[in-house]
Amino acid sequence: MKVQRPTGGTGSVSSVGRVSATPSVKPAKKVEGVSDATAPVDVASIGGIPEAEFTPKVRAAIEKLMKEVQDVRQELDQAKKRVDYLEKLADQDVLTPVLNRRAFVRELDRMMAYSERYEVPGSVIYIDVNGMKEINDGLGHEAGDEAIKHVASTLLRNVRSSDIVGRLGGDEFGVILLQAPPDIAAEKAQFLSTEVARTAFDYEGNSVNVHVSHGVHSFQGGDADAALKAADMAMYEQKKAKQEVSEETDTS
Repeated sequence: MKVQRPTGGTGSVSSVGRVSATPSVKPAKKVEGVSDATAPVDVASIGGIPEAEFTPKVRAAIEKLMKEVQDVRQELDQAKKRVDYLEKLADQDVLTPVLNRRAFVRELDRMMAYSERYEVPGSVIYIDVNGMKEINDGLGHEAGDEAIKHVASTLLRNVRSSDIVGRLGGDEFGVILLQAPPDIAAEKAQFLSTEVARTAFDYEGNSVNVHVSHGVHSFQGGDADAALKAADMAMYEQKKAKQEVSEETDTS
């Protein structure tokens, strides 16, 4: 059957020979995120309701509703940013740009579960700053704080982005190394200790060197508290050995 195209207006012929009029209403503008509250509302895009049924009162009510929706979206977005900020504060150490103990233990638990599930080795390094009393007594507690910051920044500069550094309290730090077997972890721990001692920091014109002791515990699953305790014990043994060597040197 031959279908004649209408002489007036615009249109298209459907597959079954039905002529469908081209809508004269502009398509709704797609807005990403939160749209401008003052932007006009395309009422033809709301629920497929014909534009002819939108009286001025209905249009005004819908525009008011859309603005309220936009305001709620803005408030939710601001609340989410605030929550993210507070979570970051809750995880960060108060003095240094590393994780606090609570967040560090949480990440260690997560890393240990990962290492067990995927059968990859991991290690945790326990680091303790030597001679903090001498720094505090000789230069003051502010110098002691600077020594802590120096250790933290040195550790951060010398680990991978996938590694995790935390302050466990006082002058003690922890480093989590994923996919690091015992030999690699031991080498890394020694390297970090050497870097801390090699890079002095300046305090009121005084060049201050900081030395640390370290202990390493490797894992493939297990408990975070037990792993930290084992690394702490290894650190204590190293510190004790250093003290014995120092005492022998002084008496010789």
